[in-house]
Amino acid sequence: KSAETSPSVVFENIQGCSPKCLCMLLENISGLAVDDDFTVEVIPEINAAVATFIKSIDTEEFVKKCSQNKRVKEFKITARLLELTQSVKAENIPAGVSTEYITVYFENARNGGGPVSDVQLFPEENSAIITFCDHKGNA
Repeated sequence: KSAETSPSVVFENIQGCSPKCLCMLLENISGLAVDDDFTVEVIPEINAAVATFIKSIDTEEFVKKCSQNKRVKEFKITARLLELTQSVKAENIPAGVSTEYITVYFENARNGGGPVSDVQLFPEENSAIITFCDHKGNA
């Protein structure tokens, strides 16, 4: 068991469950409130969503509860921990945004960030690869 567990859980095969329904389902299972205790980002292109817990919880235990939940089984949704990473790719970055701005944005605790060690900007793709000093800032 790793010393640190990811604060994010990936939900796959969510096409049968609307984002609002998924949020309510996660609130029911966790006993926590969306926006206050966790955020949910839906990725419709791959029928997935990522719940990131702001409040410290045992995400491994939460994944276990989800896989045993009757409604989750009915929707055929699967849950797993999001792997910890030190780099993220940001897309749809507006033209003219500086690497300094991106660094400050991703270091902001309110955005779930942490100390950034490197930013590679790809203006032709409107994207950037942000590398953190450790895996804590992987919002």
